[in-house]
Parts: sequence; structure tokens; C-alpha cells
Amino acid sequence: MNPIISVLVEGFVPGLLVGGALLLVMPWLKRDSDWRLLPVAIVLALTARYLYWRATVTIPSLDTPVDFVAGCLFFAIECAAVLGSVISYVTLTRTRQRTKDVEANTGWLFSHAKMPLVDVFICTFNEGRDILERTMLGATGMTYPNYRVWVLDDGDRPWLAELAAAHGCRYLARPDNEHAKAGNINHAIRHVSALVDPPEFISILDADFVTAPEFLSRALTLFREEDVGIVQTPQHFINPDPIQANLQASDAWPDEQRYFFEVLMPAKDAWGTAFCCGTSSVIRKQALDAAGGGFPTESVTEDYLLTLRLKRHGFRTVYLNEQLSLGLAPEGLREYITQRSRWCLGFIQIVRGPDGPFKLNNGLQWVDRFALTETTLYWSAAYLFRVTGLLIPILYLLFDIHAVNIDTADGLAHFLPYYIAQIMVMAWLSNQRVLPVMTDLSQLLAAREILTAVGVGLFRPKGQKFEVTAKGGDRSKTVIQWRMMSWFAVLLVLTILGVVMHFGGNNSFQDSSAVALYWSWYNMAILLSAIAVCVERPRKRKTDRLRGAQAVTVTLGNLSRVYMTADVSVGGMRLLGKIDAPVGAKLSVSIGPSLFEGEIVRRSDTDFAVEMHESVGARNAMIRNVYSGVFGAAVKQISSTVVARRVLARLFS
Repeated sequence: MNPIISVLVEGFVPGLLVGGALLLVMPWLKRDSDWRLLPVAIVLALTARYLYWRATVTIPSLDTPVDFVAGCLFFAIECAAVLGSVISYVTLTRTRQRTKDVEANTGWLFSHAKMPLVDVFICTFNEGRDILERTMLGATGMTYPNYRVWVLDDGDRPWLAELAAAHGCRYLARPDNEHAKAGNINHAIRHVSALVDPPEFISILDADFVTAPEFLSRALTLFREEDVGIVQTPQHFINPDPIQANLQASDAWPDEQRYFFEVLMPAKDAWGTAFCCGTSSVIRKQALDAAGGGFPTESVTEDYLLTLRLKRHGFRTVYLNEQLSLGLAPEGLREYITQRSRWCLGFIQIVRGPDGPFKLNNGLQWVDRFALTETTLYWSAAYLFRVTGLLIPILYLLFDIHAVNIDTADGLAHFLPYYIAQIMVMAWLSNQRVLPVMTDLSQLLAAREILTAVGVGLFRPKGQKFEVTAKGGDRSKTVIQWRMMSWFAVLLVLTILGVVMHFGGNNSFQDSSAVALYWSWYNMAILLSAIAVCVERPRKRKTDRLRGAQAVTVTLGNLSRVYMTADVSVGGMRLLGKIDAPVGAKLSVSIGPSLFEGEIVRRSDTDFAVEMHESVGARNAMIRNVYSGVFGAAVKQISSTVVARRVLARLFS
């Protein structure tokens, strides 16, 4: 047998055995049962085996000081990143869904002689009219019987006061922008607290988040226990994020936040470490008063810090994993990175402050410290490891710096079981929402800015400004993010150059070289994907379509027939079934009590598309229907092979 093939076979066997065993076991286990502990335990055992091998075998000798220092630094970074993932796996051994609690408590909520008053705050700075109008329409269309809607305008725009009044909303502006969003909310809290009828609860909405009609009715049921200070609901989006859009994978790969909101937050809730994420939350006013009367301003992620402050006063945050609002994901890569950098900076500010996990006697429980440590390692070590993972093969191939001393068979035998188990178990726990290339890609895209934010948060935590994530921009043209692309292109060129120089000369295909080559191939795939994402292609649709099945009645002439929707937008819908009418035919569509006029713009033997005639009343009714909670943009079934095909098609198109 060819010696190279023999080495590969020897190295792959342990990994294949682990993968085969997991394939046999995991289909029989339920993700929401206690048996989820078993796959996690397997991953943790293989992680320990891998780290022991790394520490005892792969660190270079002191006889080569440069290699030794490089090896120790890389191993330390890897250990920190692995520790963060270990805490994540332990967190994922539990999960909690509160829908049954909502159903059980609904009678309690509506048994009140006088329903608790809720003030809903729509926080806005520079968003456009269309975005704000649909948010107001959603907020004023909720079924809960006792609430007020306030538009908190930090942009001091007279036209917005008129728009708010037109939609039955109250309007508040303030004389300055001190402390950005937190300051805007605190100004409103002081205002409503001074009213004759102050609220019992406050709900926070970002300017682009449209609530479902039952948002308040369902969230408020979880305040039955007096120590619940915040009910947080997930953020769902109507549009693809930049990774989905620029890789043309929005129908195959979910937005990056789905893992966080649908997998990690229910797990954190089970451990009692769920936290406020700002928008789409409801907060007990009594809890706010006990914690100082408003949102803390020491961090640009004031929502997370609020959770920690309320914990000091005996109030907890719980999580309701139901789609009760829809908003806009960052539409461009720059906005995406700005948002993540702000989250990172705000969290590191928390770590440096009195509520951080490493401060003693600050009222945090051990489970809170573990959760905060995991997030600290995510923002710092995980991103740093992603970058060093690109640099280590380059240092070896171009400068002969051996940060890792391994031979191929031994390396594969120890790394692959750990890596395969990690991939398979995380994919199983997350229902395919975490896949290796896509996760590495999302980290790489923001790595430089995230690591900069970590440094700023550690060494200059005070005086940092809140960077607003721009929404609703022009996406009709191709935009190339040259600055980001140049960083990835340099790394790609260095990786290719290292491979060519090392293997194009007289160097033999030794074991250490083989590992560097495989590693470089993977890095090239990640870098090529990152470069592709930097080319932001135009969005053809003016309004994003949401998928979902709803029965509607179509009337054509004297004939009426019920059809099911396939997808909808504010401007129209696609209906399943055949219609005996030509393109351009006029018809009407009944959705519940609302009647819309429109015309057929496309038809086939299996479906047809209807464009609605625009009027103020029809548009408002359609907005409320589209954002009713029936429809969504999330990818329900995720296939790794389909995702791979989409990415490859984008790379070679």
C-alpha cells in the first residue's frame, strides 16, 4: 500500500469509529430529554483526551526557543477557546421551553379585574418612515387590552411626531442624546413614572421590530411569579443577514442568530442565566425601581447589564421561545460587523466593571459567573483562535516555525475523534444550526473588529459611544467591502504562497508538512468564502417575503375559492394551486375580515402570484397580516449538503 495512504488510513480509523458510534446512538435519543447528557459526555471525554495529547506530545522542545514560544502561545489560546466551548456544552445539557407555562398562566393574567398597564417604548434614532410606520402598526394592533405606545425619538424629528399621532402613538423627544439608547429609555421611564397612571410593566421595541398581536398577552403570563423581572422573547428577522444573502443561501442556511435564540437561550433559561436582549422584552417596573429606576449606562450593552443588576435585587430574567416579533437583520456586512463589535465592546465593559464574573462579593452566583466566563471566552479566545488558526500554517510553510509538532497518523488519530464528535453532537443539539465552515466563516468576518473591541473594552472601557446599526439602506447596487476583502486576500495569498514554496521545491512530503497542507486547504476554503461574502450583491426585491401557510379566499368574477399561501409580502403573495385566469386579471383576496384588491402577475400549473393594489388602508391591514406571527423567514429544515452546494455555487459562479 502507498505509505501516504497507509498513514491516512491509520489516522482516520479512530475518528470513523467515533463517528459511526454516534450515528448509531444519536438517532435514538431525544434532544429535549435527559439523554442529551450522553453525547455531551462523549464530547467532553474526547476533548480531555485531545488536550492531554496536545500538552504532552505536540508542544515543541525548549531546544528550539522560537518554536517553543509559538507552540505555548498557540496552545494557551486553544485551551482558552476549548474551555469556552466546554462551558457551552455543559450549558446545553439542559433546555427549557415555557409555552406550557404561558398556557397554564393565561387564565391568571386575564382574571385581573383591571389588567396591568404596560407602556410600550419604540426606540428610534435615524430610521426611515416606512420602518417606523410598520412598527407602530404592529404595536397598536396588539390584542392586550391595557397598554400605551410611546415613540421615543432620539432624532428629534417633527414629522415623526405627526406620524405617531396619526397612528395613535404618544411621542417623546429629549433635549440631548446622552447615553444613547439607554439614556433615551431612562428619559421615557422618568416621564411615565411621573404620570397620574404610571405603568406596571415596560416593553422595549427597537424601531424595526413589529410585534405579533399576542406579544403582550403571552409575555405577561410569565410574570405570575413575583421574582420575574424580565421576560425576553427571541428576535426573528424578515430579511437574510449578509452571510445568507451574499452566499445566496437564505433558503438553505438560517441567520446566525437562530442558534443563539433557539438553542442557547433556552439552555441558559434552564440554568437561570437567560438575559435581556433589549428589543422584544417586557420588564417589571417594580424591578427597575429597585435597581435604580432605569437602565444602567456603564455599558453599550445596557440590556445584559440590566439583567445582572436586577439579579442583585432578587429579580430574574426568563425566556419565552416563541416568535412574537419580526425585525430587520443587519442588511450589509459593515452593519453586521458594527452590531457584533458593539455587543463585544459592551460585554467586555461589563467584565471590567463591578458586575463582572471575576469581581468578588458582587452578588453573582457561581452559575452566573460560569455563564459570563463562557461569553468572555467566546468574544476573546474563540475569535483569537480563529485568527491564529490561519497564521500557524503560514508561519510553518513560509518561515519554518513549528508551533505544533505532530506526525500525520498520530495527529489524525487524536484530533479527528474529538473534532468529528464535536461537529456531530453540536449539529445534533442545534438541529444543524451549527456547521463547521459556516461557524468559522461568521467568526472570521468580524474577527479583526471583535478583537479590537476586546482591547478597547479592556484598556479603555469608559467613554465609548453607542454605534447604531443602520437599517433600511439602499441595497439595489453591488457593493464590495474592499477593506475587509483585502485582509482576507492577503491571508489567502500568503497561504497559497506557503503551499507553493514549501511543496514546489525539494521538500519531501513529510508528516508535519502533510498536516500543514491539509490545514491550509481548509483555511483557503474559509478565506475564499469570506472574500465571496465581501461582494454584496444587489437585493432584487423591494420587500422581503415571509413563508407560511394561511387560508385565503380569492374571488374572481362571481367565483370564490380558498387557496393556501406559500409566501407573502406587504405588496403581494404567492398562492398554491392553479387559477383559471390570465396574467393581469383583476381579483380580490379576503384574509380574515380584510378585503384586498389586486391582480395576477404570474401563474403556473402549481401556483400563482398576486400583487395587491396599494392604498393606505390596504397597506396598513396587509402589514398587520404579514407580521401576525403566521409567517416567518427562518429556514425550518437544514441540510449540510444543500448548504455546501449553495456555497460552492456562489464561489464558482
